[in-house]
Amino acid sequence: MNDEGGQLGIAGRAFSWRTLGSGQPLLLVNGYAATAADWDPTFLAGLVEGFEVICPDNRGLGGSELGAAAELTIDSMAADLEALLDELAIEALPVVGWSMGGFAAQRLATRAPGRVTALGLLATDPGGEEAVRAEPAVWDRLTDHEGTPREQATRLIELLFPATLAPEIDREFGELVAAARAQLSPAALRAQEAAMDAWHSADQVLPESPPPTLVLHGERDVVIPAPNAGALATRWGGECELFPATGHAFMAQEPQRVATLLREFLI
Repeated sequence: MNDEGGQLGIAGRAFSWRTLGSGQPLLLVNGYAATAADWDPTFLAGLVEGFEVICPDNRGLGGSELGAAAELTIDSMAADLEALLDELAIEALPVVGWSMGGFAAQRLATRAPGRVTALGLLATDPGGEEAVRAEPAVWDRLTDHEGTPREQATRLIELLFPATLAPEIDREFGELVAAARAQLSPAALRAQEAAMDAWHSADQVLPESPPPTLVLHGERDVVIPAPNAGALATRWGGECELFPATGHAFMAQEPQRVATLLREFLI
């Protein structure tokens, strides 16, 4: 599986991405506190069977510079994606977004509707008053920057996976997650948190002709609760499927099945 990277300048700051595989391009946008390197490898391998997968680093993370923190919004994230498509000379392609990346994917489909041929929305929400928010205690744990990177990793894993699975994931992957957490910019995380708050405080609009949309969600998701899936499917006129016994990172629990559903829908 070919794995290449690239970087361009946007308004004086670096913006990075990686590409894997060959074939029809697919844009895959990661969520809060996650970089292009953080996708489950089995999930990525399943997507690469049908696509050249383009994975950007959202601004402030990985190889992408933050710039002015106040300028990080869901709309500016979508603008970065547009600039990336321009750089790669891609007129239109399917777009998949997970969690906060799903916010940016929806905004891209709204601000540049002709560039999104199909939309995959993973464990995300419609924004505004339609969104079903996490319990305050859950959101506080997600955005808690206190403690060592290893302690932060355990908190994150406990939120991403069901309680029956989280301890095993923590034992096997906790050190890797901690190493990744140690590289994150607190300023970028705070800017992402503010962008998510703004997404939930204003109603979102739709393009005149929404693209074909597939909504996938874990039934036991506590970060973005599963009722958001039905709201998204209604809003975008799309198909919806829930994954039993899975949490927010359901594509890491069912990587092959999620990748297969996306391939079949988006090609």
